[in-house]
Amino acid sequence: MKNLKIKSARAALDLSQQELADKVGVSRQTINAIEKGDYNPTINLCRAICKVLGKTLDELFWEE
Repeated sequence: MKNLKIKSARAALDLSQQELADKVGVSRQTINAIEKGDYNPTINLCRAICKVLGKTLDELFWEE
């Protein structure tokens, strides 16, 4: 399942995939794969993404 919540939160902060990747210490391809739903990130990576984007785990990763 695509993670449009991350893409939306990233866009709201005017961050590119590369900029987010640099801030959390992964490749741009990893961020792209997470947004496309092709990669299931570790909890540590999820927390790092949340911290950069100013969101909670529930806001970005909880499926409704």
